[in-house]
Amino acid sequence: MAFVQSNLSLVSYSGNGFHIWHYTTTDASTVVDGAGYFNSMANEMNLGDVIYANTATGGTPVYGQFAVSANNGTVVDVNNITTLSASDSD
Repeated sequence: MAFVQSNLSLVSYSGNGFHIWHYTTTDASTVVDGAGYFNSMANEMNLGDVIYANTATGGTPVYGQFAVSANNGTVVDVNNITTLSASDSD
C-alpha cells in the first residue's frame, strides 16, 4: 500500500524542530521503512524525528518506533523499526 496521511498524528512538537509522531497502517514495517514512504511529509519531518508505529494491523501487528534518518527535502527515509512487540510471558 501507500502512506496514508490521515493515519499519521503529531504527538508532540518541542519547538526546536523535533517531532514525535504516531502512525498506524496495515503495511508491514519493512514497507514503511523503505526510502520514500513518507515523501509527502518531507516539509514536516526532520532528521531525528521519532515515529511510533503500529504496522501490519491487518494481520500480526508489529509495534515499534522508527527514526527519520534522512530527508533531503524530497525523499524521506526512516531507519528499520525498533520493535516493541515483545512477548508477554505472564
